[in-house]
Amino acid sequence: MISEQEILSASILIVDDQIANVQLLEQMLRTVGYQCIASTMDPYTVCALHRDNNYDLILLDLQMPGMNGFQVADGLKEIEIDGYAPIFVVTAYPDQKLRALASGAKDFISKPFDLMEVKTRIHNMLEVRLLYKKTEDSNKVLASLALHDALTGLPNRRLLMDRLALAINHARRNKGLMAVMYLDLDGFKQVNDTSGHDAGDALLKMVADRMVAAVRQEDTVARLGGDEFVIALWELSHTDGVAKLASKVLQAVSQPYNIQGHSVSITISIGVGIYPEHGEDAKTLLKSADTALYEAKHAGKNNIRIAKSMVIQY
Repeated sequence: MISEQEILSASILIVDDQIANVQLLEQMLRTVGYQCIASTMDPYTVCALHRDNNYDLILLDLQMPGMNGFQVADGLKEIEIDGYAPIFVVTAYPDQKLRALASGAKDFISKPFDLMEVKTRIHNMLEVRLLYKKTEDSNKVLASLALHDALTGLPNRRLLMDRLALAINHARRNKGLMAVMYLDLDGFKQVNDTSGHDAGDALLKMVADRMVAAVRQEDTVARLGGDEFVIALWELSHTDGVAKLASKVLQAVSQPYNIQGHSVSITISIGVGIYPEHGEDAKTLLKSADTALYEAKHAGKNNIRIAKSMVIQY
């Protein structure tokens, strides 16, 4: 639901070439309690103003010199590509009602108008507009949640697979290298058991931040769930770069953490798969890295293993 205060706080733009009409509408709106009111007598500025301010309602006169309201409405529809241009037409020509609605206006009132009717129509249109925006925002949040881990904000498996496919295709086209690091925290269950899940969640978020800081901007750090992470390394010039980046991540994660006033230390094991040597598609590459991770864990943890390669211990 939209509250009365939300409606009165909505942003409104008055567009009319007659100063008397602007003053009348502005006085009416302020008397009701609307707080965010702007106006312009120049129709050529409307689209730029709306692009900058994203008004919740535009009170638009149709008959203006140089550029009429229909032309303004056409420009506003190009900005509001989602299909909801918040245009409320005010005109002295009621026979233009159908044309105004066809041009994208959501409502219409004829001059001279009844103030109570205008107030009611504006209130109702703003309520619909704000509900629409709230729904749109909720949909954006849901879309983001579908691609990102709720705890850390990192890409989830779905987004990781898209990024991996892009990185592999790029490497294939350029006959280059890329790599995947599969990471797992050593002893994370013990942190949860001794300090509680809140501490465990705080630790995971800190670990995620350190991983992101340790790799390059073009690389992707993702959380698959629990204490499992994957890092997709974009274009690499040579395989030595993989070991250096993995070592940098391992050392960054292994530094002590301050959680709830206590110092917490944890290590990490890393398995690495390199394209094209250990797989030419995302699924195979991840499997190679996962197998290398298992071997790294078996070898004593806190180390890096490159698929079909040697263990690097620290």
